[in-house]
Amino acid sequence: MLLYLWRNREKPDLLTRSWFKSWVKRLLLTNSLVRTGIRIAKLRRRGALIGECTFISPCKLGGCLSRLVVGDETFIGRVDIQVVAGVRIGDRVCINDGVKILGASHDTGDPGWQQISHAIRIDDYAWVATGATILHGVTIGRGAVIGAGAVVSKDVDPYSIVIGNPARSVSKTRCREFDYSPVEFVALFSAWLGKTEKLVAPATNCFRDNK
Repeated sequence: MLLYLWRNREKPDLLTRSWFKSWVKRLLLTNSLVRTGIRIAKLRRRGALIGECTFISPCKLGGCLSRLVVGDETFIGRVDIQVVAGVRIGDRVCINDGVKILGASHDTGDPGWQQISHAIRIDDYAWVATGATILHGVTIGRGAVIGAGAVVSKDVDPYSIVIGNPARSVSKTRCREFDYSPVEFVALFSAWLGKTEKLVAPATNCFRDNK
């Protein structure tokens, strides 16, 4: 990540006001940037596949991290992700603080209380709002919105908006064309990249081999 930001940094004219302003921001955020880079490097060493220019906050990640895939330019807040059968998160996804992604449960009909688990998939441009819970086996379609506090136990169609517990669709749907990257709102990235055009574009689809 650090190398990517350096190579793709915004380059204002030397000694101009913009140049001074950008470098002051970068210096002030150096410690946070280094900590973020170290955090992602540790996840990669544990087997997780993390895309370019993705931001992951300090969060609780458990299970088999070699089954965790996160695409490019995705924002993951302070969340709890339990990786069992696999968690695949696409490009330019936004997952806000307090979200729980639970990769397993127990079979209440089994005398031995056997654990059951199925992979979770969150497609490109999906937005999972604060405090939502995603249960194992769920697929959240491209551009879908999961409302704050929603509990999702079934697949969510692309571009749909769901709220509540259990999650249910509302009448309106999201737009189908997107022109943003959620990490552009993160100060660490905007200080280096400046204009959003500097980000990876167009967003690729890390699930294209499964479509």
